[in-house]
Amino acid sequence: MAYFFDTYAVVEIIKGNPAYKNHIATGFVFTQLNLIELHYTFLRDLTEEIADSVMGKYSANVVPISNAVIKKANRFRFANRKKDFSTADAIGYLFAKENGMIFVTGDRQFEGMENVELLR
Repeated sequence: MAYFFDTYAVVEIIKGNPAYKNHIATGFVFTQLNLIELHYTFLRDLTEEIADSVMGKYSANVVPISNAVIKKANRFRFANRKKDFSTADAIGYLFAKENGMIFVTGDRQFEGMENVELLR
């Protein structure tokens, strides 16, 4: 099974959260938007050196986003605006769905949605 990890999930893997242990070996992808969020998170919480190192390590996991996915993600985000999905999460969710992948996240706003594995 192929997985799309949102930024939250990648941060949890780096922190060593055991809930993600079984998913690490299978591999995952995410978008450049997630890489931007990941870099910022470590820049904010730790150091620039660590943020740059994390960015370098996970750059190979980045997949391109098509205009079709962007449009679908924006429609999804607009239709679900009460849940306040981020742009990165909406794009990730639709990318996963379009590519037969499971969207892995810890964000509770995805709870109960199809094609989602919620891990905390």
